[in-house]
Amino acid sequence: MAATLGKYVSKLAGARCLVIGGSSGIGFGVAEALIQNGASSVTISSSSTAKISSALERLKSGNASSTAQIQGFPCDLGSPETLTSEVEKLFAEVAKAGKLDHVVFTAGDALAVGKLEDFKLDAVRQAGTVRFFAPLVVAQQLRKHLNDGPAASYTITTGGASEHVSKDWTVMQAYLSGLRGMTRGLAVDLAPIRVNAVGLGPVETEIWNHVKEIGYWDNVTGRLKGRMTTGQIGQVEDVVEAYLYLMRDKNVSGSVIESTGGTLLS
Repeated sequence: MAATLGKYVSKLAGARCLVIGGSSGIGFGVAEALIQNGASSVTISSSSTAKISSALERLKSGNASSTAQIQGFPCDLGSPETLTSEVEKLFAEVAKAGKLDHVVFTAGDALAVGKLEDFKLDAVRQAGTVRFFAPLVVAQQLRKHLNDGPAASYTITTGGASEHVSKDWTVMQAYLSGLRGMTRGLAVDLAPIRVNAVGLGPVETEIWNHVKEIGYWDNVTGRLKGRMTTGQIGQVEDVVEAYLYLMRDKNVSGSVIESTGGTLLS
């Protein structure tokens, strides 16, 4: 019985993984889950060195029995002018220990929501630098730095909001929808490496801290819950399962897994 169970629960054992955006929120959850699922090496990146240090401390203290190598490197994805060089620098650091098995992209920044007429072209471009252009630039590094074959994967992050037409969301919806097309294109271009995406609904992470601090958390989440068939905001430890699935299943590529609490149905 133990041997039969082993082939299912040990699919990530010994894997070398990079989580871009892994210092907080969903990315931190993915990194922690990889450690707990037996990955031999987990590297996180973030634009903030302080956040990386804090995240590494939490990952190591919370998983003290793990033998995984846990490390982190800064990578600032926010500037179009330095985006490519920052990504190249990150992979150069990670590559010192050998090729990777899985790369997960969860990095994000402030959502560019507002009246369409108020967006200058530079602002439109900046709105997609981290969330759209960065995962594409990362993909350009993968043939060189990922092991070749369907056991290797690249998982990017988009939003369930792309399936809803909301007022003042045109710029973000364009990028979120574009990520779905990017996923399919990359799955073909990088084959046999698998490329997939996770489409997220509302998830309780640090990004909501400012809303809690000003006392609007219950008001905001009350409206969100009203659109969700689950009736509750997503939790990191649940959403992370979608990422783990996409890394484990060697038969899935070019797909978007939705973890939205049922918001696509409302």
